Amino acid sequence: MPPLLLLCRDPLAPRRTDPHFAAEARAAGERGLRVGRIDHDALLAGDAAGAVAGVPRDAGPAWYRGWMIPAARYAELAAALARRGVTLLTPPEDYRRAHELPGWYRVFAPVTPRSVWFPTTAGRTPGRERLAAGAALLGGGGPVMVKDFVKSRKHECDEACYVPDLTDTDRLAAVVGRFVELQAEFLAGGVVLRSFERFTPTGEARVWWLNGRPVLVTAHPDTPDHFPEHLPEPDLTAVAPCVKALACRFVTTDMALREDGVWRVVEVGDGQVSDLPRDRDPGPLLTALARD
Repeated sequence: MPPLLLLCRDPLAPRRTDPHFAAEARAAGERGLRVGRIDHDALLAGDAAGAVAGVPRDAGPAWYRGWMIPAARYAELAAALARRGVTLLTPPEDYRRAHELPGWYRVFAPVTPRSVWFPTTAGRTPGRERLAAGAALLGGGGPVMVKDFVKSRKHECDEACYVPDLTDTDRLAAVVGRFVELQAEFLAGGVVLRSFERFTPTGEARVWWLNGRPVLVTAHPDTPDHFPEHLPEPDLTAVAPCVKALACRFVTTDMALREDGVWRVVEVGDGQVSDLPRDRDPGPLLTALARD
């Protein structure tokens, strides 16, 4: 029996799939995948039982494809589904490992910018001395990027993402403080400092991996028109062993071409909450999920 595909329901029409994932629902049906729907808003509000109330009972193994879920809420989702006889094919510990930078950084360290992180909670900014000590671990000077364990605020680059010189503790503290302020209750895990590397301006490629194998390469959703027209196929030679070492079943790697011609991993993500570019046919991805 093929796995169940769990999609987010439309908040305005609970019997329908969220329009953002409607194409995936259609593609799933065409490939024999059963489709269920969860209430993403209820899940984020802490009502995991209510979120899965419409999921068929005893449906067996399931993939989730939908909006991002904090790791703690994902664990609650998995438990609520298990009580209904549904098992997520990505268990909570694997989801956290792929979704949050501290989980995947060690095995990807050779192919991704150097990073340090500071666990903290929403509204709490790491102190200046702590930031300075962490920045020193990156070595030397130069620019850094600020993000949390999952996302950056690159659209507010100057005020909440980019620090031209990591030795400028005043500027570093100001950018981190503004980042924490803007993230507010959505701050995921803590603050991360990432060494800045210069990439070509043609955008990122998103590589989709299932059971350690690349099954699809797309553009990054933020630059949907850039790949494959303006980027060559990513070189996965150094990345494939890292994906296998991570040992998570369904992941994505966002990759960019550095100015020196080396492909680098910008971000790793759980494939269940990684978005496809607009107008991209979801069929090949759903075919792979149906088979595995």
